[in-house]
Amino acid sequence: MNLFNLIKKDQEYWLVDQLKVSHIPNIEYLVAFDKLLTEWKAQKVAYLSLLMDEENEDWLLKRGFKKVSSIVEYTKTLVGPFNNISTFQVDALSNSLVTDSEFAILYDSCRSGSANKNKLFSISQIMESLERELGTDWREQCFIFSQDGMNYGISIPHIEQGTTDEGRMFYFGVVPERRGKGYGKIFHSITLELLKTLGAKTYVGSTDTGNAPMRRIFEANGCILRDIKGIYRIDMKKVDELIK
Repeated sequence: MNLFNLIKKDQEYWLVDQLKVSHIPNIEYLVAFDKLLTEWKAQKVAYLSLLMDEENEDWLLKRGFKKVSSIVEYTKTLVGPFNNISTFQVDALSNSLVTDSEFAILYDSCRSGSANKNKLFSISQIMESLERELGTDWREQCFIFSQDGMNYGISIPHIEQGTTDEGRMFYFGVVPERRGKGYGKIFHSITLELLKTLGAKTYVGSTDTGNAPMRRIFEANGCILRDIKGIYRIDMKKVDELIK
């Protein structure tokens, strides 16, 4: 049984997420992660970013990790139907007149001023990762919310790697000038319906513990708090310095 979800990008990074299961004792996670960490060091990857239960924080700090922030995970069973009556146009990037470069600018605008502290990647790195993580049809999973010719936000629903029916949002956001008007709740609800069309039966979403607006959106759309995890990072450069 996989205890961690792992995404690798050449020698640049590993992204590791603890897959918590109630009947698995914590020591099994520590043993499994220790093996994973040894492999990461042997392969000399630039850095490793980890989502893990905060009860292991001291154990991680002693191994050279630094804490970035804490996140909350919310979940919802996707039974619907959702009340998505709105005047907004919802278009997949593949069917719109928006170019990839224009979508990148819109994406970057949506994430500007975010309360999330874990900002690992530049927008160019994010755009490069879309095909790698979502597949060649990634443009069909990138949605733009617009009205009267103006773009208000985006969302990127997908099925989580290693599962058949767990829905996630690679990203979800509203442009800065449209925030605080209730659009986030509408777009999030529409995206939950889009996840259903992809075959998702449950939804899992996460955000920084301090991101109150996003937490309100989760709760307004019936999502329930499932877990709290810490975000930790270790850099190979720091490891090499300690060895010297």
